[in-house]
Amino acid sequence: MTEARMQETPKYAPGTFCWVELSTTDGEAAKKFYSGLFGWTPDDRPMGPGMVYTMLNLGGKSAGALYQMEPEKTAQGIPPHWMSYVSVADADETAAKAQELGATLLAGPFDVMTFGRMAVVQDPTGAVFSLWQPKDTPGSGVVNAPNSFCWNELMTTDTTKDGDFYSRLFGWGRDTQNFGPLEYTMFANGERPAGGMLKITPEMGNIPPNWVVYFAVDDCDAKTQKATELGGSVMKPPADIPTIGRFSILNDPQGAMFALIKLENPEAAA
Repeated sequence: MTEARMQETPKYAPGTFCWVELSTTDGEAAKKFYSGLFGWTPDDRPMGPGMVYTMLNLGGKSAGALYQMEPEKTAQGIPPHWMSYVSVADADETAAKAQELGATLLAGPFDVMTFGRMAVVQDPTGAVFSLWQPKDTPGSGVVNAPNSFCWNELMTTDTTKDGDFYSRLFGWGRDTQNFGPLEYTMFANGERPAGGMLKITPEMGNIPPNWVVYFAVDDCDAKTQKATELGGSVMKPPADIPTIGRFSILNDPQGAMFALIKLENPEAAA
């Protein structure tokens, strides 16, 4: 993506991933890690008693956010994680439809001041994502550029069940391909790629269903190495995806999983 494209305010049609947010057990440590890795500038915003919401800015534009989990959520055993938000026209209507399709409504719908209206949904296999009905804030100010999110990928135990769920909920089309032994489904929102889906295999370890956030980078190997130097750990070392790019999967120092990718054709994701 060119610098000019990066300066545009992205538009998010309903059914498009529009925001990513880290829930962590150590906000200060997470700010230090991601600032060191991606060059993000943290902007702390008080959101009530004892609650700080930190915007993560890249070149003056919001790339995402983080906050420290409430003690009760930590006590419930909820691990640090990145949350993916999907833009919708009506959060209440979509949340109700998700429940009809077999999902669990974990929170909301509720207003986030004047920024938008949201709900937190757990899909039929257990992966959690959020709905975002924009008001003042459409979503991230920068996407697909290096050091910003560029892809969202569902790791699930049942690709048929989840494929049907998301297609019916958001109207996503599906194109399933084989990359060697790996079956991979590309979701499409109209003519635009919407995200990906793959089945969790025993070789991947004990991973619960989840949406993984991919961040675009200029050099996957160098960024992976830098992440380890900053205290992160490697789940999957850098590897090539034919015609797509080179990626790795990491855990941050608090244990939240995320991925890096050097795209062969960054414009294709824009």
